Amino acid sequence: MVASQPDAPLRVVTFNVLPIAFQLVQQWAEQTGNKIVLAVTTPGPSTRRTPTYREVVAKAAPTADAPAIDVLVTTRLRRVALPLIRALQPDLIVSFSFPYRIPPEIRAVPRYGAVNLHPAPLPAYRGPNVMRLFYDGWPTFGATLHWTEDDFDTGNILSQHAAPLPDEVTPQTIMTRWPQLIMGAFAEGIAKACAGDPGAPQDHTQASYAAPFTEADYWLDWHESRRILQRKSTALNLMNAAQAKAHIEGQACSVEQIIPLPDAASDRAIGTLLERNGENVVIRVGDGQVAAVVRPLQSDSTLSQ
Repeated sequence: MVASQPDAPLRVVTFNVLPIAFQLVQQWAEQTGNKIVLAVTTPGPSTRRTPTYREVVAKAAPTADAPAIDVLVTTRLRRVALPLIRALQPDLIVSFSFPYRIPPEIRAVPRYGAVNLHPAPLPAYRGPNVMRLFYDGWPTFGATLHWTEDDFDTGNILSQHAAPLPDEVTPQTIMTRWPQLIMGAFAEGIAKACAGDPGAPQDHTQASYAAPFTEADYWLDWHESRRILQRKSTALNLMNAAQAKAHIEGQACSVEQIIPLPDAASDRAIGTLLERNGENVVIRVGDGQVAAVVRPLQSDSTLSQ
């Protein structure tokens, strides 16, 4: 049985750099009658800039239906964020897509503590790039709400909602389930956090790391199977359109979508362009054929890959 949250509305500080993450926290607050008293966002460290923070700022602006949410844009959590958060006296801190560790001084401020929402079934795929879960074909996907600790994604688990990875990993099959799993883990975990639940320790021996994609990861290999190519292109493009790349007849192309085609006998070499209709092509791959939507890459650096 899931504990209910306190009767009084929670005063929440949320830490986000992805607009979809901020929107989900905002949606939860609106649906439950809680109040976001501050949204903290950041351009991120110099080695991993996150320009999407501007979209978080924009989404916190007032609308016809809702007042503005105060926003703090900073890279200095102790010096700048801590005094402001202390003054606000929030009940809860929520982080969801934030590239910095939240210092213990900040985590100690709210009455109910600080939690993090990680969109993967921890302890698998800790780290900044949960799209790697789909790229690798991990058997489950979902979300975990856990207590925030000094190290990323390591705290005791309050709630986890997961589902089997679909046979066809497409934006549609993922996004019809993933938001529900995220919101389910979030709502259940928040209630447990407010009830003082210590959560369940993670099995660190089972942990894996969701590393950023490398340049080599972006390039699809036509020798792989139809399902693997579909899965990888979905992982690369789901949050950042047209990151997947491949060579077609010696030309470097961005690959926007891959659709496995039914089995068809062919003696053509793997990687052969079988059909073209503008941006729509059919390619011979490791176990058959795929349809793809492609565009030429213009950068000279890509042509040498």
